[in-house]
Amino acid sequence: MMEPDFYKGRRVLVTGHTGFKGTWLCKILLHLGAEVTGYALKPPTIPSLFEISKVSDKINSIEGDVRDFSHLKEVFEQIQPEIVFHLAAQPLVRRSYKEPVDTYETNVMGTVHVCECVRLFPCVKSFLNVTTDKVYENKEWAWGYRENEPLDGYDPYSNSKSCSELVTHSYINSFFRDMDTAVSTARAGNVIGGGDFADNRIIPDCVRAAGKKEPVIIRNPHSTRPYQHVLEPLFVYLTIGAMQMEDKNYAGYYNVGPDDRDCVSTGELVELFCKSWGDGMSWVNQYDGGPHEANFLKLDCSKLKSVFGWKPVWDVRTAIEKTVEWSKAWMNGENMEHLMEKQILEYGEQREKEY
Repeated sequence: MMEPDFYKGRRVLVTGHTGFKGTWLCKILLHLGAEVTGYALKPPTIPSLFEISKVSDKINSIEGDVRDFSHLKEVFEQIQPEIVFHLAAQPLVRRSYKEPVDTYETNVMGTVHVCECVRLFPCVKSFLNVTTDKVYENKEWAWGYRENEPLDGYDPYSNSKSCSELVTHSYINSFFRDMDTAVSTARAGNVIGGGDFADNRIIPDCVRAAGKKEPVIIRNPHSTRPYQHVLEPLFVYLTIGAMQMEDKNYAGYYNVGPDDRDCVSTGELVELFCKSWGDGMSWVNQYDGGPHEANFLKLDCSKLKSVFGWKPVWDVRTAIEKTVEWSKAWMNGENMEHLMEKQILEYGEQREKEY
């Protein structure tokens, strides 16, 4: 695993830093002593974790669009990043059906622009493109997908992220193999945690229902996904970013997901949430006839475990409990900056004990 002080003083660029995962990643990087620059559109939700967390006050936050190559290039020239984490994306399946062109422009050409900037600026020694578990051609089978399985996402979001992977693979083969730049992609499963306010996501829907003291409406309680707390993949990203910078042999394509026991159905996940929240929380099954989404999806993370000796720390039950803790504290007007730091420390301490 990475050295605790590896990121101290490092110049790190995070695209998509105003989003849910991006904000948490910036928070951890600040905790590790990095010099963080973020490049993203305005926060995608109201309320916004980016503003709640006070991250905006502590990093160099630049408003920009990864589709704007000239501006992105100017930012690289200005900050000379050593490490780049690419999280900027249109991340919602349902929105991708409504806005396919925007989804492809952001997720494909956005990746092209970031890869090109990494190619043009030799200051970048480590680059990680964050994609999704949905990049695989989903055959609805019972075992987990491995990194060598065919890529072919079904819906515009999933397919665009498959394309993002292929763009990165091409840049690796065409340019980065002959450069002093280590490049990887990370295909993460579904993440949950405090501060996700997105529409059409199951845990944010649960939190909103709890705030209104209403039952949670579930579109498909039988769909199965690999759920994990947001801190799990973020610490993996940081590990890959650090280790491949030290040794380029660590660069590759990695699945990032929970153990099989945490691949649960939506109904099971919501049941865990209702029990953790208390106050008589309940849910109802109400299929809305929405667009196609996979029913069964999980990852084989053997490569990640073998290469880095990695293993999950918080199971899905703990992930739900931490999410409920965060959400209740926010509703009660508590200091969320301190609570996020507390959860990061708790996670880090438990990871140290596990290893």
